[in-house]
Amino acid sequence: MHLEKTISALIRSTKSSVSFFMTSSRRSRRTLTASTQFQVYYDMALASGGQAIEVSKSSLSQATDIIVDTSTSALVTILQRSRNPGLVESIPFLLDKSVSNTTIYITGSSLTFNLRSPTGVTQSNTVDNGPLGTIQKVGNLQRIQLNGTEMGLWHIDMTTTQPYTIKVMGQSAITFIYDFVEEFKGPHPAFAAIDGRPSAGSPAKLLLTLTGEKGPEALELQEVALMEVSGVKVSNGTIEKMDGGDYLITVKEVPEGEFVVLLKGKDKTSSSLFQRQTTTQMSQSKVTIKAVADSSMLPGEVFKMNFTVTTNGTSGAYTIRARNDKNIPMTHPSTLNLVSGGSAQGTVSLTPPGNTVSGTDVTLTIEAEGPGGSDSNYAVLRLSVLSKVTDFSPPKCEIVDVQGTCYSSSCSSSNWELSVNITDGNGTGIESISIQQGSGNFTQREVLDGVIVFMGVYDASCCSPSVTLSAVDKVGNVGRCSYTMKSSAGSRLISMSLPLWASLLLYGFLRDAFPL
Repeated sequence: MHLEKTISALIRSTKSSVSFFMTSSRRSRRTLTASTQFQVYYDMALASGGQAIEVSKSSLSQATDIIVDTSTSALVTILQRSRNPGLVESIPFLLDKSVSNTTIYITGSSLTFNLRSPTGVTQSNTVDNGPLGTIQKVGNLQRIQLNGTEMGLWHIDMTTTQPYTIKVMGQSAITFIYDFVEEFKGPHPAFAAIDGRPSAGSPAKLLLTLTGEKGPEALELQEVALMEVSGVKVSNGTIEKMDGGDYLITVKEVPEGEFVVLLKGKDKTSSSLFQRQTTTQMSQSKVTIKAVADSSMLPGEVFKMNFTVTTNGTSGAYTIRARNDKNIPMTHPSTLNLVSGGSAQGTVSLTPPGNTVSGTDVTLTIEAEGPGGSDSNYAVLRLSVLSKVTDFSPPKCEIVDVQGTCYSSSCSSSNWELSVNITDGNGTGIESISIQQGSGNFTQREVLDGVIVFMGVYDASCCSPSVTLSAVDKVGNVGRCSYTMKSSAGSRLISMSLPLWASLLLYGFLRDAFPL
């Protein structure tokens, strides 16, 4: 798979989990060649914390439960292990009070194991429905749904030397987020997240945040370690509490191979101990890539960005790859020559098409791979395409007519009407017109009179005498017009009674002059 390096970089940078379902029409051939035919998928699934599941085409539909499981909200990983070859060992994992719907996934062929609860109850993998859970077998996967969540230390007792992977997941509000960071010295020291893999030869630093239903103050962090998923090495870190509830973790002896972050702590509200683990594997690299995007891209124009590759590893020609998620045309050097302890600079040029929508976000991944693929690293940058702003004038709103009469003593029985013309002249054009203040109704129609003009009518009750209309153009300039309808001092009843009094006086005069 020629995209393996790129996909691996995206998996690491986004902390994503990827699973693969693999089928073959000839089972015997698949069994013989699985190690070579599907190895890249096994590697990527393991690196991301996903599953590589081999199933026949006829049983593929039974594996859909796995997809449902992995799309459930509030999922946490409690344990993940991989062994090749397998080991006869007892693998412990801790379940706390907050965890529900605990599911265990074990992949491998011809596996034998026992599940053991904190109270000593056991269930063999040959028992599909037992005292501890229900086992569903699909292809090379055994999925165990626990009947309940018994707090305490559980064990999976593996009694096989065949290769296997184990993953324990559940639903819980207690989880954590983290970034590998590097420290900036100076008058204002701070930590910045590392886009790629942390540098080899120096302690690893992580900035970690605990989250839970009752907030981080209800949780106590007790242990943090970097642990080999496929090995036995565990490197413990020192914990330093930072302002804002974050923790700075320093690990002096980082595992040489792939590792994950393992933490243990205590929920103070329930006095329950918990265990959590990251799914995405990470490793150190002797290669670093630095790149900074200090401006946005313009549609139809070339955008150039420099990057620097440094190595403390093998000297020679380093292969450079670059991809972006919007397929924007781009160029970059195919190789850079480096010597150990030195660096080299390259340039990536991107040319967004002229019709690219302003505001488009672009993810750019730059990779550098050493001679023979011995070592590699990546940098992920997030860029934006923004059209050049030349329109700085807000839309104009002109009041052209006001109709109606309002009376202070009877506002509910009469309405008033405001007519406006709104235009952006030769600007980018009107994006939206809305009522910012007022409870009336606004209708509009578009006419072309050299420029586009929106002719609008606002109609409201006299009980809502004030209105502010807001017009926004396509680059965010805002124009407003406001009006307040003044009320007359009299009342509608008195003003209409004058003709009535005149009629009554005339009637009285005529009656006296011409008696019946």
